[in-house]
Amino acid sequence: MKLRLAENFRAVFYAPFYATQALGFFAREGLEVELIGSAAPGDAVPRLLDGSIDVTWGGPMRVMKSRDQDADAPLTCFGEVVARDPFYLVGRPDIAAFGLPDLVRLRFATVAEVPTPWMCLQHDLRLAGLDPGALARTTDRTMAENVAALRAGALDVVQLFEPFVTQALRDGSGRILYAASGRGPCVYTSFIAARARIAREPAAFAALVRAVGRMQEWLAANGAGELASVTADYYPDVAPDVLTEALARYAAAGIWAMKPAMSREGFRRLGECFVSGGGLSRPPVFEACVAQDFR
Repeated sequence: MKLRLAENFRAVFYAPFYATQALGFFAREGLEVELIGSAAPGDAVPRLLDGSIDVTWGGPMRVMKSRDQDADAPLTCFGEVVARDPFYLVGRPDIAAFGLPDLVRLRFATVAEVPTPWMCLQHDLRLAGLDPGALARTTDRTMAENVAALRAGALDVVQLFEPFVTQALRDGSGRILYAASGRGPCVYTSFIAARARIAREPAAFAALVRAVGRMQEWLAANGAGELASVTADYYPDVAPDVLTEALARYAAAGIWAMKPAMSREGFRRLGECFVSGGGLSRPPVFEACVAQDFR
C-alpha cells in the first residue's frame, strides 16, 4: 500500500508526524508513505481535490469550512495528533501581571501566517468579557518579524509558536504571558483526505491511523527528549537544544493527542471559536466532518 502524504508546512509542533515516518511506524503497518513538501499552510488541500496527493495534515477547520459552504464537500478529517492550541502570548519581561483584557492597552501583534490562532484567541477574549474588535493589533507581519519587533521594543506582546517562544525566552526579550493550550482540548491538527479516496483504499488509511496510534504510544513511553532526537533532521535550522526545550514545553502543555480518535470536545471547541469569529456560519457537525471507524 502506498500513500502520497503532503505536510502542511514545517512546524515544531508537527514533530509527531515526522516521528511516525522516522521511526518506521508507517512501514510496520505495511504502508509506503511518500512525504511531500508544501509551500505554504493549506497549499496541499487543492492537491487532494485534483488527486495529485492522497492525504495531508492540517487544521480540521479546513474541513469545517468546506462543509459550511457546501454540504456535499468532499473532504473529511481523521487521526487527531495535535490536540491543544500550540500558540503562546509572549510579552516584554517587565510586564509583571497580565490578563487578556490588558491587551487593549498594549502594542500587540497576532499571527499572520495562519487563521486558527487568532480565531481561537478572539474567542478566549470574548469569554473574558473583551470585544476583540477593541484591540489595535498588528496583523500583517510574520512571527519572525514580530519577535524582532518585540526584541527592539516596538511591540509589547506577540502571538507565537515554537521555536520562536524558546528563542525569545533564551535571549531575554520576552516571557510567556499566556498559553493557549490552557483552554483545554481544541482539535488543532489531524489528517485530511477526500472521502472518495478513502473509499477506494480504506485499508491504507486504516494503516495510517494505526501507525499514528503506535507513535502516540511510543511518545507517551519515551518523552519529548527522544522525540527531539528522532526528528532533529527535519529541523536543520533549529539548534538541537532549542528543539529539545521547545518540544518539552509542548509535552508539558499536553499539546499532543494520546490516541488517534478525534476528540468530540476538542472538535466542538474549535467549531465554537470559528463561529464566534465569523469564520463559520453555524456549528460544524462532528459526523459530517470526521471519518470514523477505521480498523
